[in-house]
Amino acid sequence: MQNAFNTLDLGVFLFYIIGVSAYGYYVYRSKQKAQMSTKDYFLAEGSLTWWAIGASMIASNISAEQFIGMSGNGFQVGVAVAAYEWVAAIVLIIVAVFFMPIYLKQKIYTMPQFLEQRYNSALSLIMSIFWLFLYVLVNLTSILYLGALAISSLVGGGEAFHLIMVALAVFALLITLGGMKVVGYTDVIQVTVLIIGGLATTYLALKLVSEKFGLGHDAIAGFNAMMKDAGNHFHMIFPKPTAATPQVDINKYLMVPGIAMYAAGQWIVNLNYWGCNQYITQRALGADLKTARTGILFAGMLKLIMPVIVMLPGIAAYVLHKNGSLQPQMSPGGVFNSDNAYSAILTFLPNGLKGLSLAALTAAIVASLAGKVNSISTIFTLDIYKRYLKPESDEKQLVWVGRLTVFAAMVLAILLTWKDLLGIGGEGGFTYIQKYTGFISPGIVAVFLLGLFWKRTTAPAAIAGILSGFILSVFFNNYAPTVLGHETILYTAFPNGKGGYEIPFLICMGLSFAFTFVLMVVMSLAGPAINPKAIPVEPGQFKVAPSTLALIVITLLLIMALYVKFW
Repeated sequence: MQNAFNTLDLGVFLFYIIGVSAYGYYVYRSKQKAQMSTKDYFLAEGSLTWWAIGASMIASNISAEQFIGMSGNGFQVGVAVAAYEWVAAIVLIIVAVFFMPIYLKQKIYTMPQFLEQRYNSALSLIMSIFWLFLYVLVNLTSILYLGALAISSLVGGGEAFHLIMVALAVFALLITLGGMKVVGYTDVIQVTVLIIGGLATTYLALKLVSEKFGLGHDAIAGFNAMMKDAGNHFHMIFPKPTAATPQVDINKYLMVPGIAMYAAGQWIVNLNYWGCNQYITQRALGADLKTARTGILFAGMLKLIMPVIVMLPGIAAYVLHKNGSLQPQMSPGGVFNSDNAYSAILTFLPNGLKGLSLAALTAAIVASLAGKVNSISTIFTLDIYKRYLKPESDEKQLVWVGRLTVFAAMVLAILLTWKDLLGIGGEGGFTYIQKYTGFISPGIVAVFLLGLFWKRTTAPAAIAGILSGFILSVFFNNYAPTVLGHETILYTAFPNGKGGYEIPFLICMGLSFAFTFVLMVVMSLAGPAINPKAIPVEPGQFKVAPSTLALIVITLLLIMALYVKFW
């Protein structure tokens, strides 16, 4: 950083570390039983309150890839990337109203367990193994790598990368070994620090813009100046490119393809992440329906403000750089590296706020690591070890297996990340995550939607759906423009500036989902009218309480207002 950390910064950061550790230990000791059960350890025994559930979901969701990746996307394309957050708020309503009643009524602990109940053990085992590989080799490693990279950049010591990586892993381990209860309640502190630190950084960024344009120290004036100076960064919907469209605008459309993405992959991304993902749903699976719904809707409301924290600093960095006030963080070619937008803003923080910003970033990283490794432990222990390796295990043994799995997963992630054996740095962490999770999302969403809400769906159709979703995703992303051409009734492929043509990633996901969905329906029509494993839906099962309905209406009205403002 331009200005090194001082004693005040270190004091603020240590206060955060000691506070979270002390509170986690307090939660562990005050709620500890003589013998912890699997429900205690993996699902917090249903003791998480609605605000703990919502805060934990957001703390686990927001990590270095959001701070670095989404801020960088804000630098490149602007407010359009907020679609990922605002559509997520709508999807969380869908999950709260329609998914959770079924999960809780069926007493689901894990997503593989749901697949076994609804389909068969073969599909459950396949997906258990897949999710373990995905969580360890993609999510856990990328969070660890990006987190260490971001913090080492922030404190001005790239040589400390490996030490920081180990420190993050150890901190996350200490929290996770106490079980979901400790993870959930410490996440309340983590998300509080994250929001306060993130808002402070955004406020400073807007003040910097205001000062640049001679408007004093007024953050509101800075925001208005940003909208005037970078008006193209404050539109949610990009028009479809034509032959005359500059490559820079085509690249924006490839990232967020205008209104077309709202009929395609934007929903697939979010339904997979928020409704079919052990990492997220685990927070609510141990609660009663009202608490789970309220917590999920609370998370949805928090999602509305996340772009302010992780996107606006990127747009501010764009405006400052455009006007000659942001010179550091250049790539070797002399072009500003958008992934460094957030850390470039942080170089202007005054003493004290640097420590708070470091605490906010650390909170986001540690909460995500703890949540992810807890999910890895849950799936391995309950869906593989207990079912296939040692069915006779008692509760005490399973809890210890869960803890050992937490440790083993983190050690493996450190080894893979130590010399970046997976090439995360070469692809960029955000791109790395989207690339490998996006290939399987269409199949997973089709399998879950049809399994939850269509009684005729069969197990062979589900297995075919998982496989076809992956194959079609690879085909549309990598081969369709060459095989089928650049312009078809299904899609338009655009030049990517690298000598080739690409279909926007979110459009590829929508196409893969549509074909997978149709294939599963056709295959299931050859089976019985009602599958023996179909989930019964009772009258009134999806009815919501008046207070829940009020939260839903408020969320939708806020989203509507945001889209009207920035369309």
